[in-house]
Order: sequence, then C-alpha cells, then structure tokens
Amino acid sequence: MVKNRNVTLLFSWVLIVFILIQPLQSTVTNAAAGDGSWSTPYSVSQAISDQNNSTKTVQGYVVGQPTSTTTVLTGSFPNDYALAIADNANETNTANMIYVQIPTSFRSSYGLKSNPSLMGESVKITGALSAYFSHPGLKNSTAFEVVGGSPADPEPNPTPNPSTGAYYDAAIGKTGATLKSALHNIIDDHTEISYSNVWTALRETDEDPNNSNNVILLYTGRSQSKFTNGGNVNDWNREHVWAKSHGDFGTSMGAGTDLHHLRPTDVSVNGTRSNLDFDNGGNEHSEASGNYYDSDSWEPRDSVKGDVARMLFYMAVRYEGDSGEVDLELNNKVNNGTAPYHGKLSVLLQWHKQDPVDNFERTRNEIIYTDYQHNRNPFIDHPEWASAIWE
Repeated sequence: MVKNRNVTLLFSWVLIVFILIQPLQSTVTNAAAGDGSWSTPYSVSQAISDQNNSTKTVQGYVVGQPTSTTTVLTGSFPNDYALAIADNANETNTANMIYVQIPTSFRSSYGLKSNPSLMGESVKITGALSAYFSHPGLKNSTAFEVVGGSPADPEPNPTPNPSTGAYYDAAIGKTGATLKSALHNIIDDHTEISYSNVWTALRETDEDPNNSNNVILLYTGRSQSKFTNGGNVNDWNREHVWAKSHGDFGTSMGAGTDLHHLRPTDVSVNGTRSNLDFDNGGNEHSEASGNYYDSDSWEPRDSVKGDVARMLFYMAVRYEGDSGEVDLELNNKVNNGTAPYHGKLSVLLQWHKQDPVDNFERTRNEIIYTDYQHNRNPFIDHPEWASAIWE
C-alpha cells in the first residue's frame, strides 16, 4: 500500500509540474497560426512551408535584420530595408525565420536602424510569400502592425496601384522564358512617339509631385524647371537608361524613344554616366552625391536603384528582335559596348529588392500607359515577376 501511495503521489506531482510549466512554455513558443488572414495570421513556420507568392498575413517576433541568406544581424543595423521574424523571440537558427522586405513607405516606422526597440516585439505583416535573399521571405508588404497597436498606412495619402484589369491575364501562372514571352506579347507594339516629343512627355511623366512647374532629375534627385532642358551646364536632357549604344538603336522611334527607360538627368551627370553598365562601386560623383562610377560601371543613388533595374527589365522583355526591332538582353557582365546587352543582371536583381516600387514609379507607369504609349512596365505592377524570370 505504501508503494502504491508513493507512486500516486509521484504521479500527482508530475501532473502538477506539467500543468504549471505548460502555460510558461506557451508564452515562449506560442505562434499565431491560421488561414493567413489579418484576424488569423499564419505562423512563421506556416509561411516558410508555403512560399507560393500568395498574399498572406504572418505573425512572428522580430529577431534581427537579414543581410544575406544565412546572416541575420541583432545589432548595429546598417539600414531599414529588412526584418527577420520567427515563432520564438529567442530564435537564432535562420532556417526558422522569415525574411521580410520592408517597402520604402514603412522603413521609418519598422526598419531596425531607425527602430532598434522593435527587437523581440511581436508583429503582423501582410505581403507576398516569396523568397528574399534566396531565403523564405515576405515581400511587397502592404500592412505592418506591432501586435496590440493599429495597422500602419503606407503613407498619409497613398496613391493606390492602378487596377490593370485583364491586362496581364495571359501571363498569370507562368514563369521563366514562358512568362517573359507572354509579357513581351502583352507590351509589344506600343504607340511610338518621336524623339522631339520626348521632351514634352518627360515634363509630365517626371513632374515633381510637390511642384508642378518642375521635374525630378533621375541621378541627382534635383527638382528644377521643366523648361530648363537643353545642352548647357545644369540643363537637363534625355537619359537613355538602357544606353542607346548597347544595341546601337540611337534615338530612332521604338527603343530610342521608349519612355519607360527615358528620364530627365543633369547634362554633365548624364555625360559621365555615358554608356556605362550598372554595378556597385567606384568613386562618388562630385555633382551627384550617392552615385558612384569607375571605368566600366555606374551605381545610381539608393532611392532610384530599383527604378533603374525595373527600366532595364522592361527593355529586355519589350525588345525581342521581332518586327525588325533590336533584341535586347540582360547579362552578368560590364563593358558590353555596342552589343545589345546590358549588365549587371545579378546587381540589378539585388537593387530591385533593395529599393521597392514607389508611388512616383506607379504614377509614371500610369501616365505612359494612359497618355502616350498605351503599354505598361510589368515589373512595376508585378515586382515578383523579375525573380520569376531571371532567378
């Protein structure tokens, strides 16, 4: 009887300890799990296993800033571009994390360089379940919330991405070369304008949203009068972001006058960029701070790196050699010269992720579509298609 009583007491103590420990365990490892809606978000483990480009809300703890596939910083954050979240606030294994790309409009509120106190906080984020830094990720996010707070708006008066209706129907669900071909057929045969009419168009497409008398210059970011265009010092001229010598199409109607890659730039800065390929590094330009160059490449300022990448993605899809047009392709080289190639593809893909689509690009895309060429840049409307084609 004594032995049985001891066994009973031991079992009772084990049960009591289990009951006491269980709630504590839940507070450490509890993860929101559900259908991916705002009210019942995915856990991080669900998001990791469901990387299918669908839009879902994910809840997890902020555990650091990812800077590569296997590196997550927990201090001395270099910028506000990304978060890593996990189901456990103390997680250190990157395999158990989701990497969150932070769009420009959310960086001041949710980037770790500006908000290091977010470390360890539980957050809910809505975005596309898609790889970031070649790691399970969440991209193109539209809502962030520290749990217990209220959803953050992207900006005080955001301009919504215009509805494209059935425009891209033929491309939905495709990847790789099949997607590239489908997009080409959608944006091909646009309405062409003359090179002289590009002046007028740029005054509309690149208008300063804070001063309707001015345009914003691509590389310097300077706002100046729409009518100071020309060839004199400090004038602005028409920059071919896909250098017109790369394929030797010049200023002929078509590739030479395609507004999706023509931007106003300072004359002398444009002259320095010349026909250089794009890559990281070099010496900072004395007139265009944040832009770097050397003998074979040009690096634009951070806030337009993604713009440049998406313009080149467009050109590589729009011009495929049919109808007597040039066949343009991206490669992973510099010094492409007059060949119909532009680089550096791996860097452009990196810039595309680093600097997400903003409202200036969306507005520009819509104006070109509505008022001039009647075709769109797919990589502004669907940023995820860049990796679907080239990664």
